[in-house]
Amino acid sequence: MGRAVQKHLTPKKRVDRVSRCALCRGTKMLCGKARCPVLVRFSATQKTRSAVSSLHLGGASPPGVFVGRFGYPKVALGPMIPPIGGDTSLIDAPERWLSHSLDDIVGFRSQLVRGKSVVGVNDVEGGGKLVEFTRELSLAKNPVFAEAVFEKKPRGVTQFFSDAQPMGPSAPMKSLDISNPKYEPHLEKVLYDTDLGSRQGLLDVYKSGVPLSQMQRAFSMGVFGQKKNRRFVPTRWSITAIDSTLGLQLLEKTKTMRLLDEYLVFRLVQFDNRWLVVLLPSEWRYELIEAWYPKTAWNQFGSSISIFNSYEFFEGRKEYAEIGGCYYAARLAVNEYLHKINRQAGCVILREAHPGYIMPIGVWNVRECVRQALREEPLRCESLSEVFNLVSEVMDIPMSRWMRNSAVFSDRMHQRRLEDFL
Repeated sequence: MGRAVQKHLTPKKRVDRVSRCALCRGTKMLCGKARCPVLVRFSATQKTRSAVSSLHLGGASPPGVFVGRFGYPKVALGPMIPPIGGDTSLIDAPERWLSHSLDDIVGFRSQLVRGKSVVGVNDVEGGGKLVEFTRELSLAKNPVFAEAVFEKKPRGVTQFFSDAQPMGPSAPMKSLDISNPKYEPHLEKVLYDTDLGSRQGLLDVYKSGVPLSQMQRAFSMGVFGQKKNRRFVPTRWSITAIDSTLGLQLLEKTKTMRLLDEYLVFRLVQFDNRWLVVLLPSEWRYELIEAWYPKTAWNQFGSSISIFNSYEFFEGRKEYAEIGGCYYAARLAVNEYLHKINRQAGCVILREAHPGYIMPIGVWNVRECVRQALREEPLRCESLSEVFNLVSEVMDIPMSRWMRNSAVFSDRMHQRRLEDFL
């Protein structure tokens, strides 16, 4: 009986959400947001759509590639090509986007026209010219001029649901041609080292200073790993795989470092998100707590604040984090900072997503915001009570509610330790 009722309610709720947007049409703001995310996306997409007037497209790829996940183990992959030339590197380089507005970022993403070719994920070596040239783009260090001929005119669908990432138009490709790309040398090295495992290859390239966005593109196109294990990886999965793999590699050393001897609190406000990164003088433990206000990306139709958390203690965790890829992106950023100061510490990250954050813009946002927060001068506290007072001053949500949703803070307050007896 319960299952029957649930099946009945789920589609009805979806219809109500679509109907609300259809009734509003960006004029009545029935969702309660200050601006209509559908219109923001539509406006950006229209500019690109008008520039793509035929089945032929030529432009400077940033370079960019995309591997879809629907239909796995057969996936649609291909280049990302804007209808413009010159230096287009910025429009697919999220490490450089924090100084830009949300509208700018949607504009960047919407300029990238995606060509699609369906292949099996294991067909890394035998996918034909379309796949070969796409793979070369994933290795390129600088923008590459690319020409694509599509089977039909590229189209983009403006979606009404908050989990749709900003994306330009797309279409299946007939052919693809690119100018001679200059490979990023560290990526080229792992391409030809077919005996090198993917974990070690990722760590080597990361230590060489190659941006994560470039690593992710190459990883998606099966550049890393031993030859027999190479395969195409959907873009969304590859981002989290790299964040998780590198984070765990750094964490092995983090756990051997001397403990931090004070409380450090870092602050950042970005895209109407408030961030607090709290470092604790303890052995490794980590928690990300996200609070989503009503009318925000992941609490669009709620009437109260929704709070979610994922955490681990020194032993780590085996299950995939409830919060998803953001958990691993932030964990990597924290370990980067701990390596910089050569200390081990516990960490709790608090995030308040306020209504100005009208749409999701990607996991990169979490990684880069935590990185930026950790570049700021920290506030230093002598006790956990001082930290809690600071949280109450900076964040809108009271400390009592953060405590109800925090495993690490609760453990820190109530679990007795060896130093308590000294």
